[in-house]
Amino acid sequence: MSLSRDFFHEPTTTVAQALLGCRLVRREADGSTTAGIIVETEAYCGYRDPACHSYKGKSERTKAMFGPRGHAYIYLIYGMYYCFNIVSGPPGEPEAVLIRALEPVDGLDQMHARRKTDKRKNLLSGPGKLCMAMDICKNLYGTDLIGDTDLYLEPAATTPEITASKRINIGYAGEAADYLWRFSVTGNPFVSVKP
Repeated sequence: MSLSRDFFHEPTTTVAQALLGCRLVRREADGSTTAGIIVETEAYCGYRDPACHSYKGKSERTKAMFGPRGHAYIYLIYGMYYCFNIVSGPPGEPEAVLIRALEPVDGLDQMHARRKTDKRKNLLSGPGKLCMAMDICKNLYGTDLIGDTDLYLEPAATTPEITASKRINIGYAGEAADYLWRFSVTGNPFVSVKP
């Protein structure tokens, strides 16, 4: 069962925390799945957040952020790594949650092969790593994550304890660099960088 659209009808910082413990599932071409439990997120809050891609307005890159909640916003960094975000603002308010790390649970053999590592702890511990391991790339840009799709979210089984900290690699964002809008499952060993 996937998350409902109503799940996203909260402020982006609330959604970023509520996503912790949810499962991200990728349906593979052969019908199998890779999946992980979300253990680290970052909130990006549109026009009020200089660290957000949409802060200066709509572009070809950011157009998905201006659409409906619960869709995928995917972009390339360093010319080689994809990052997966979930649109969280209402139409016209371009906000999103970056999924920074997952705890791997299904399809480990496939993920190990893609990442070329035998270390489970290192499989999904960063936004580029998780996209590589789960084959999340530009062809999924704009995908509706609610319902029967190739990429979807399932509700959390439990409510985890949450740690809030500063977001990663946004020193250019002025005072927004100090916002405590990075959220992680307290003590989880699969986060990308310890808070």
